[in-house]
Amino acid sequence: MTAARRLTPQSWLSAPETVRVFEAILAGGGEARFVGGCVRNALIGEPVADIDIATTVLPDEVQRRLIAAGITAIPTGIAHGTVTAMSDGKPYEITTLRRDVSTDGRRATVAFSDDWNEDAQRRDFTFNALYATREGEVIDLTGGIADLDVRRVRFIGDASARIAEDYLRILRFFRFHARYGRGELDRDGLAACANAKEGIATLSGERIHDELLKLLAAEDPVPALRQMAATGIIGEVLPGTLDFERLAQLVEIETSHLFADGDPLLRLAALIAGGPAERRTHIAKRLRLSNAEVARLTAIDRSDVRIMSYLSIREVRRALYKLTVSVFKDKVMLGWAGDRKLSNATQWRALLALADSWERPTLALDGHEIMAAGVPNGPDVGRIRDEVEEWWIDADFTDDKFSIIERLKAVVQATVR
Repeated sequence: MTAARRLTPQSWLSAPETVRVFEAILAGGGEARFVGGCVRNALIGEPVADIDIATTVLPDEVQRRLIAAGITAIPTGIAHGTVTAMSDGKPYEITTLRRDVSTDGRRATVAFSDDWNEDAQRRDFTFNALYATREGEVIDLTGGIADLDVRRVRFIGDASARIAEDYLRILRFFRFHARYGRGELDRDGLAACANAKEGIATLSGERIHDELLKLLAAEDPVPALRQMAATGIIGEVLPGTLDFERLAQLVEIETSHLFADGDPLLRLAALIAGGPAERRTHIAKRLRLSNAEVARLTAIDRSDVRIMSYLSIREVRRALYKLTVSVFKDKVMLGWAGDRKLSNATQWRALLALADSWERPTLALDGHEIMAAGVPNGPDVGRIRDEVEEWWIDADFTDDKFSIIERLKAVVQATVR
């Protein structure tokens, strides 16, 4: 065990809620250290979102000590050694040191341990196996600091062995490179991922979904995705032809025009939109997309309303009404990403601005007025309203009540007997 570096002062490290959790874990003896992402991100000066703690204390005892200290303890994965502490509303994931007894590429049977090196060796990448004491002293047992300094994503020990323990690590390799890596991917890791790619088929759709969307949320996921394509790995996740050029352009638009952080589902749409509906259905099932995610991808692919950079104001209003603002903006972003004429950027931005300032109009016509015009109560009321609404949309959403009623009368006279 070597003390390698010390963390710079961190607010989360000295926060009262963190101190409470640490003191509770150690109240009856044992050791505990911060581990993983919080240590990694603190070392490179990036925000820390999740705080994980590793300990030699057994999970049942961790839970007992937390409760005794008045801290909510949730047995989120107690069979695998994990208890989540809620301290002043903040979660802390506490896991007892472990070693793998057996693995099948999806899940592991573990035995608890008090050996820090044994615990480190079962983790995925070197910079994810960095520990830190409560005083901020960093403990590096796998060479993670050296890899972090050059932003290299490297498996701990034998890459093939680590992947065989959990095939999700193939996707994590590319995701972590897209998020933290620089330069070329680690050759040994890349070769091991390519050789084991068929193992991805054994993973649940939910796990692939989460990992893929995290990859797509990286600042620029395109280089990693291209490497996945070059090694045949991407086809195990997203079959068929993928539009890397459109995705690259979307990422460039988001970056150069100072939009918010990249939208992973929109980026997925940039990769797959436009193909046959059957393919989208297959991908949705494989990735276990939620109903809301499927609805969004389906709406983006709607072909009855085309979005071009040169739409007139009137056409924009019609499209907004037909699509809703969110779908219209999605289609604008993908249309812009697919437009090779860079000078059209101003027009695309204008469409987004129009959408943001648009207020949805309401047709001033209700069911009572339709029945008063001679339509019997029933399904014809809705059908007549739909026909008047189509005319109203074509009339650019006129608010002239007289014109609306006159159109109603004409429709009723032509269709109701």
